[in-house]
Amino acid sequence: MNIINTLNEKLLAQAFNEEHNTAVILSQYRQMAFVYSRIENSIAVLSDMMANKSYIYNGRVARELGFDENDTLQEINSIWEEDIFIKIHPDDLVKKHMLELQYFNMLKNLSISERSDYHVKSKIRMRNKNGVYIPVEHRMFYVSSTINGSLWLALCLYNLSYDEVTMESSSGAILNSATGLVIKPTQQEYNKILSMREKEILQLIRKGKMSKEVADLLSISKNTVNRHRQNILEKLRVSNTLEACRIAEKMNLI
Repeated sequence: MNIINTLNEKLLAQAFNEEHNTAVILSQYRQMAFVYSRIENSIAVLSDMMANKSYIYNGRVARELGFDENDTLQEINSIWEEDIFIKIHPDDLVKKHMLELQYFNMLKNLSISERSDYHVKSKIRMRNKNGVYIPVEHRMFYVSSTINGSLWLALCLYNLSYDEVTMESSSGAILNSATGLVIKPTQQEYNKILSMREKEILQLIRKGKMSKEVADLLSISKNTVNRHRQNILEKLRVSNTLEACRIAEKMNLI
């Protein structure tokens, strides 16, 4: 499954309040992304959920991964770095997505001040300039939230990994850099993402049932079904029910 097709999700649907210092904050984090790309030789991606835009800074690792190192800044009208995603092993891309989904849902339940303590760290496989999969370390931070609590800016860093990653599997966790807490993704956590009713509705949708048919089978109103459908899309961070079914199946939710 091509994950990039599923990632038009609820980050963009958050309620953003334009703040008086938005431009200043964005400029500060763009500079931070640039510095990471230089100090660590990373590919650094700063994604702006409010504007649906990303800023990509290529450090020297870009050359090894088949990108143009001289292209020091690329601006794209998306929060998803498709050119990077297509180089990630498909199995690792699914696991990366699921871990970030757990991360997003966890942060939404934390205070803004607590969010900066957590980040995601994954070991993934990416194709290098010769088309060979090599181990890469991926880190993701939500670096800024708006006053009303919406997650606004995310920073992703891609570096060569010095730890072995087998060709059969990858690994990842949510880390608390202040306490050392490590949160491993678990099926139990994934199971909590959808309610029993939402899983029931999604199973019927997977069988090809329309909202009216689902409503009749479950003895609820069509409006209630549509509301559940929208909640499912938001929780799974996808744009349509077909992709919701695919993601739910990968996560063993249905």
